[in-house]
Amino acid sequence: MYRFLLSRQWVILTLLAVLLIPTMIRLGFWQMHRYEERTARNDLVAEALGAAPVAVESLTAPGKKITTRERYRTVTAKGSFDTDHEVVVRRRTDSDDNIGYHVLTPFVLDDGKVMLVNRGWIPADGPSQTDFPEVPAPPRGEITVTGRLMPDETTEASGIKDLEGLPDRQIMLIDSEQQAERLGAPVLGGYVVLKEPEPKNDTPEPIGRPGNENAALNFAYAVQWWLFAAAVPVGWWFLVRREKRDREAAESAESAEGGEPAQAEPASV
Repeated sequence: MYRFLLSRQWVILTLLAVLLIPTMIRLGFWQMHRYEERTARNDLVAEALGAAPVAVESLTAPGKKITTRERYRTVTAKGSFDTDHEVVVRRRTDSDDNIGYHVLTPFVLDDGKVMLVNRGWIPADGPSQTDFPEVPAPPRGEITVTGRLMPDETTEASGIKDLEGLPDRQIMLIDSEQQAERLGAPVLGGYVVLKEPEPKNDTPEPIGRPGNENAALNFAYAVQWWLFAAAVPVGWWFLVRREKRDREAAESAESAEGGEPAQAEPASV
């Protein structure tokens, strides 16, 4: 009755179905793992953003690596900006994906240590990409700043290559150890994205809060893959039943066409 399943076409189709089911199940678990990762990351970000501000030196020190739990924590520091040693970070985008620079200004603390402050974004609309752009000045004198603590940038984490031979006072990655060598001073690990004081006329353009990753989308993908996995055997069985009906109908038709002819009635005398 089901001998057609041994045909080459049906053997290939069955093997394909057998391979698809575990593959789709694994893809569903992978998406669920991504959902859990993103949910945990969103929870960490929300926890960090909601935490009370603390002094920057309570979370970082020269040479220290910023952990995932310390990332985005709000920190405060008292000191003054050193614009003479200010640099810009190339190939950074604003909220509309326009390419420009981030302005990185050393902030000298009262104890002599240096905190790197990312003051925000400016457009790359100068006459040359090699000249140092015009950068709005920060407040002068001793002030208190507030910002979000961030880890040093790396090629592995950002995908940005740390190029050499760049124009003067231009960098690709924010690396506190590199800046410590350049400045010849103790630089706190990581850097701070400035929140307060706010820049005049919104220039440099402040860097917005980190957004939540769309974890729900991964959850939906996981359910979708598992539904696909469940649909494969159902679809396979539907095709088998249809093939069986088609073959039975074809055999019935052949039997009807090749049956015994009816006997002719004898002629009347």
